[in-house]
Amino acid sequence: MRGFSETPRDIARELARKYSTMTHEELDTLESILVPMKFSKGEMILKEGQQCRHIYHIAKGLVRQFYFKNGKELTEHIGVDNSIVMCIESLFKEEPTRLQVEALETSYIFALPKQKLEEVALHNVNIQILYRKILEESLIQSQIHADLIRFETAHDRYKKLCSQMPQVVYRAPLNYIANYLQMTPETLSRVRSAIAQE
Repeated sequence: MRGFSETPRDIARELARKYSTMTHEELDTLESILVPMKFSKGEMILKEGQQCRHIYHIAKGLVRQFYFKNGKELTEHIGVDNSIVMCIESLFKEEPTRLQVEALETSYIFALPKQKLEEVALHNVNIQILYRKILEESLIQSQIHADLIRFETAHDRYKKLCSQMPQVVYRAPLNYIANYLQMTPETLSRVRSAIAQE
């Protein structure tokens, strides 16, 4: 992929480092199922009505996951370098998704096809662990976001986002950050001004 130097082997190593130690054979197996993809800014990675068949590892880039409710866009997740994005319900129920995934920057992604991942996980215990840990991480992220919206003030929501996902704060457009934190852009501007003066 032009403009990006990491190989599938590098990505397999990165995933192993993050989620589960692996033998050379297991790294070979993981590398063999990785599908390199490149998306331009504004390009859709997954559209509403499509079935999510992959777990997407963002090697480099910025993506957002969103849906429409009562004619309004709601941002559910913003993913940045070395993070995972997927539509978990569609992936496991094998049904069309109501979520959409869009590249906010040119994004280099390595997809892990669920079917192949499950096949190789049957024979490789460390790939099984990697698969489980990716799913655990995804569920924990969803819970953290839900709790942020449920329990925190607008001020604390933004402060937590700054500490937990600083790259998102630096790189994502403000309207998407506001949307993700379920506040208006005006409220976000006021919060940012107040924090700057603290």
